[in-house]
Amino acid sequence: MSTMGKPMANYAAAKRVGDFVFLSGVVAVDPMRKAVVQSYEELPAEAMEQLKSLGYVTGQMTVDIYEAPAVAQSWFVLDRIRQIAREHGGEMKDAVKLVQYFRDLRHYPFYNRVRGLFYPGEPPVSTVVEVARFMPGDGALIEVEATLYLPK
Repeated sequence: MSTMGKPMANYAAAKRVGDFVFLSGVVAVDPMRKAVVQSYEELPAEAMEQLKSLGYVTGQMTVDIYEAPAVAQSWFVLDRIRQIAREHGGEMKDAVKLVQYFRDLRHYPFYNRVRGLFYPGEPPVSTVVEVARFMPGDGALIEVEATLYLPK
């Protein structure tokens, strides 16, 4: 398993049961720094280019400082889900269900636009939940769990 898909707590990142792979909730914690992603600069160049195509990463401090935490975390979480899916022989298109948790539902529009990068067609079935204090730290704004369908 890659470092990116390994949880920082004592639980499995994913578990296969028959044709389904259930992914634990993924938050935007950079495992190398053991810190929550808060800025665009913490993302790879590929992410920055993709986010620019959506109108993010503007270079305007007053805009980027407001949008960056939710946008960067959205990309990081979805990319991690993609990595874990690949480790199990799947792709993002194999996700049949996403459960998305937000500390503040005002972050959902940012996440929704970023999710379009990972699901250019129809996104999977999803549930959106606002949670008050169930994130692993105050900086974590978004957590996503996924269910993949991978027939053997």
